[in-house]
Amino acid sequence: MADWLRENGAALTLSVHVQPAAKRSEIVGLHGDALKVRLAAPAIDGRANAALIEFLAQRLGLAKSLIELKSGHQSRRKLLSLSGVSASALRRLLGQ
Repeated sequence: MADWLRENGAALTLSVHVQPAAKRSEIVGLHGDALKVRLAAPAIDGRANAALIEFLAQRLGLAKSLIELKSGHQSRRKLLSLSGVSASALRRLLGQ
């Protein structure tokens, strides 16, 4: 399994490196041991965190309530917990 993705019981843990205030929201590949995501939202008042959850939920076809930001609220490096998606489906949908 990739370093940026770990199975944790019934949930998956996703390590993400976020680049806020980009031209558009997109997944651009890997940044070290994390999946790099550019977000159009600025890193002000938690808008980038909300945009990250919304972007991943839309991309994966999940409800936003199934994605939880576990750590990295004030950092570019974030850990997310995802429920309701398999590791193979996540890799395929994220293009990895």
